Amino acid sequence: MEIDFFASDISQKPCDIALAALDYARKRHHDVLIVDTAGRLAINAAMMEEIQQLHAALNPIETLFVVDAMTGQDAVNTAKAFGEALPLSGIILTKLDGDARGGAALSVRQITGKPIKFVGVSEKPNGLEAFHPERMASRVLGMGDVLSLIEDVHREINQAEAEKLAKKIKSGHGFDLNDFKMQIVQMRKMGGMSALMDKLPAQLGQAAASAKMDDRAINRTEGIINSMTMQERSHPELIKASRKRRIAAGAGVQVMHVNQLLSQFEQTQKMMKMFSKGGIGKLMRGMKGMLPGKR
Repeated sequence: MEIDFFASDISQKPCDIALAALDYARKRHHDVLIVDTAGRLAINAAMMEEIQQLHAALNPIETLFVVDAMTGQDAVNTAKAFGEALPLSGIILTKLDGDARGGAALSVRQITGKPIKFVGVSEKPNGLEAFHPERMASRVLGMGDVLSLIEDVHREINQAEAEKLAKKIKSGHGFDLNDFKMQIVQMRKMGGMSALMDKLPAQLGQAAASAKMDDRAINRTEGIINSMTMQERSHPELIKASRKRRIAAGAGVQVMHVNQLLSQFEQTQKMMKMFSKGGIGKLMRGMKGMLPGKR
């Protein structure tokens, strides 16, 4: 994703910066210009006057109020002040990739009377998603957001690689540490383990938390695999004591962590064999310990 930006410095007035940025965007035939004003957690008369002047000078098509999902009453008070000062057209709810469920959205929507249009689920340029009321309701009630999780899978998972892996397993050539690493990379593209758990129903999320599955463990797992040779990744059975010590030193971990990874891989490998033989029932019963970071 390519995003242009307009440079400025602290000596310039906000209104002058915004107007210059608008001229810059027009000359380069950009479709959209986003003017992000300074954040305000408390109501400041001078800053509110400044933003009203900006709005009058720019006459924007959309005036969106950005709400931090992790704030409480402060967000409601600020939303009320902004709603009175500006003709808001909508709301963006951010930080939904954290622990917050987004209950503040209900209050802000009621106070401003404006629709929630987008939600922020990461700090990446593609971390802005359209808002779905029914999914937010499920999230607030602890029912998870499985539909969004499915969409993440379709968007981020490489279909060609997935089919290649399926054919490899079905042919009997086996599931090796290169494949194991690929699954970790795909999980990271989806926001990591924390983002995955956040979209599961509360009971499953709590079970995952109790199993201590976390992103740090996943990063460590990838680091250990990166410290292996290609031969070791393809033939994990070659990894004995001396190789384990070398791999641990290269990854900056203890030998016990290498042993944990190999144990997790063996369990995952068994699950893949069951899957290739159509043993779905056995697969579901044996999933404990399958994901990296569970210990």
